[in-house]
Amino acid sequence: MARTRLTQNQRKGRMGILFLAPWLIGFILLFALPIGESLRYSLSQLEMTTEGMSMNFIGFDNFQAAFTQHPSYNRVLTEAVIDMVVNVPLIIFFSLFSATLLNQKFRGRGLARAIFFLPVILASGALLGVEGGDILQNVMQSANSQQGDSMSLLKSFELERMLIESGANESIVSYLTDAVNRIYEIISRSGVQILIFLAGLQSISPSLYEAAKIEGATGYEAFWKITFPMISPLILTNVIYTVIDAFSSSQMTVLIQDTAFRTFQFGLSSAMSWIYFLCISIILFIMYSLISRKVFYYD
Repeated sequence: MARTRLTQNQRKGRMGILFLAPWLIGFILLFALPIGESLRYSLSQLEMTTEGMSMNFIGFDNFQAAFTQHPSYNRVLTEAVIDMVVNVPLIIFFSLFSATLLNQKFRGRGLARAIFFLPVILASGALLGVEGGDILQNVMQSANSQQGDSMSLLKSFELERMLIESGANESIVSYLTDAVNRIYEIISRSGVQILIFLAGLQSISPSLYEAAKIEGATGYEAFWKITFPMISPLILTNVIYTVIDAFSSSQMTVLIQDTAFRTFQFGLSSAMSWIYFLCISIILFIMYSLISRKVFYYD
């Protein structure tokens, strides 16, 4: 019997399934059951009894309580969304700009790349998790708070006054000054994105730039006509990653944890988690729908 040959797209599809298989197996074995239990908790009222934990089905009362009865849920959720809207464009722009600089040939390039990736290691908990790590974390937080108190006026007041006097729009001025105040947060959350962009830049064939140079294209034109389209799939990847990272390390996660393990309102905490998950899913769907239309895939 003749063996049918697979097309290139079929081979790519099977290879994609092969790479996805470890995550899919891990999700089914480790996460599927807890997610199902979390959904049950969100629709129930959990109470401690002498016989253990009792679960009474109450429908969507926990979801309603999160919005109407909890004193700070709406505020924290709004602040998390606003922080995401402000931080994501800044992180993407800074990551792409830094990766473009680090892709140039200069002495000490390896050291410079390591320095830009160092905040990821410090923020990942790899160093803070060892013995004495809490001391390091307290020192860093104390230094940041002291510096923020003493330099808050110098960080943004002069810039805001200068931009307003120059006739800039107040909303733009507010966004820029807010970006200045968030510079530490932006740098500390850009390491992975820089690494992804750098890998994409190194995968672009030098022959494309050589041909553009022969045709008389400037560096600015080469960036917008070659570099930007070629790394547009990675822009989409980094946007999705940055949105998830921004939501996973916000005050909302702290509020959800405190509701569950300090006040022992597991049903309400689960409802908060599902509302938060739905908000993230909607935002990701909107961003993916808008950005994917402009993505250029080079085959």
